[in-house]
Amino acid sequence: MLCGLCAACGQGPGEELPEPTWDIVVQDEPGALLSVWGASASDVWVVGADSRDGKGPLVFHIQDGDVERLETGETSGDLWWAFGFAGGPVFMGGTGGTILRYEDGGFTRMTTPGTGTVFGIWGSAPDDLWAVGGSSDSGGGFAWRYDGSEWTDEPTLPADEAATGALWKVDGTGASDAWLVGSNGLSYHWDGTALVAGDTGVGSSLFTVSGNADRYVAVGGLVSGIIVENAGDGWTDVTPDPLPSSLTGVSLDDAGGGFAVGFFGSVYERLDSGWEPVDPGLGVDENLHAVWVDPDGGVWAAGGKTVSQPLTDGVLIRRSVSE
Repeated sequence: MLCGLCAACGQGPGEELPEPTWDIVVQDEPGALLSVWGASASDVWVVGADSRDGKGPLVFHIQDGDVERLETGETSGDLWWAFGFAGGPVFMGGTGGTILRYEDGGFTRMTTPGTGTVFGIWGSAPDDLWAVGGSSDSGGGFAWRYDGSEWTDEPTLPADEAATGALWKVDGTGASDAWLVGSNGLSYHWDGTALVAGDTGVGSSLFTVSGNADRYVAVGGLVSGIIVENAGDGWTDVTPDPLPSSLTGVSLDDAGGGFAVGFFGSVYERLDSGWEPVDPGLGVDENLHAVWVDPDGGVWAAGGKTVSQPLTDGVLIRRSVSE
């Protein structure tokens, strides 16, 4: 079911900001929706699980409010992450070591070093990319780099520590500043030369990390949620009380705010007082797996039934500023 989008509107000097409103963009899709990213508020990509209709993983491109499903050429498999650049290309990672590149209206499957699931992709430029993934908290993890011509294993990833679990996500602010997070509280900082282990102080999975010029935030937790922040002087636990459900997605904006999402449709907003729960008022109780704050302040959250296969009941919600 495709629902209408609320368009963000401008305001004049001295006018009060309109109250934000939440709407359902896509609901009851055959595959769970697992990642959302955009080049702008009017150019948004959403990827997800196998639709089980012979057309492979779900990929939606939302342009100026119009939602279009694109066929990737893959006949099966899940896509867990999307990331790209204004004007292209857009990269999508998933099961079986899959990384798809979308550019000039077409998909290309890239050659990768392995067959583990790609759970996260980020880069400072189309020829400077990271892909991370693995299998489980007890399985091995990996980090790959793309230099514009091929994907290769990142040689500075400590082999003994990576073997303790997956690396779930990566995010950064530039070519010499990125964080990778994963199983058992793993974190590694890229300083432009090597990966250096960080101490998050937690022992459970950190599923997603997001950064801006001021700080990084990582979220996770298997039973109850975890939020840790790093403003350059180490990781600090800022999980609110009462404890949230497991959190799987986080996105910061450039003004110091941000949103985190997780199980049972939970949404949290970063305010001056800390991370506070938000009720979108939509009656959505599917797990929200990923969130993205667009440059206009809109908030997009994607999810569905994400705990066990088949991954189904895809949903995408959006917070916008209404007139």
